[in-house]
Amino acid sequence: MKLKKGFIMHGSGREVMLVAAGASDFNGLVKGNKTFGAILALLKNDISEAEIVSALHEKYNAPSGVIEQDVSHALSELRRIGALEE
Repeated sequence: MKLKKGFIMHGSGREVMLVAAGASDFNGLVKGNKTFGAILALLKNDISEAEIVSALHEKYNAPSGVIEQDVSHALSELRRIGALEE
């Protein structure tokens, strides 16, 4: 899976925003934290959910269950707004 074209990520300090800029049914923006930004950065290339979890586990000192839950939630929201190519 990867982030669809037409969605733009913008980071400003501790907050990350994803904006629908192309032809999309979603009109708005999604705000998130640095972890959300790291997930979006990984989604610039084709990647699996397990690979995202592994990459975040290497980057952050957090329990695997927490990372898996965060990734699952973020991907669910991205699917809901139609931002993922799967």
